[in-house]
Amino acid sequence: MKKTSLKSVLFTLFLLVVGALPALAGEGGESGKALILGLSAIGAGLAIGPAAGGAGAGQGQAVRGACEGMARNPQMAGKLTTTMFIGLAIIEALAIYGLVIALILLYANPLAG
Repeated sequence: MKKTSLKSVLFTLFLLVVGALPALAGEGGESGKALILGLSAIGAGLAIGPAAGGAGAGQGQAVRGACEGMARNPQMAGKLTTTMFIGLAIIEALAIYGLVIALILLYANPLAG
């Protein structure tokens, strides 16, 4: 029996969703609107999930590097801390961008009409 990969399963699901959109685009827009709102909720989850995960991983690496630097050279602790906080703010801004996209998709959806 042939083993299917995750990539082929996701591609098949994508084709099913994309194929269903034109069928629901005609008259009687309530079912089409419900589909758009449902897919927007999925898109919001896909927007915030990787943004939060990537920000968490990036912040963990930044703090680890700063702690290692302070352990090797304690005199540089002040400069390392300042630089680390600036980097953490920039990393957190990327997660906030994902949150903004998710909130736009959920509450100010331009596709729902």
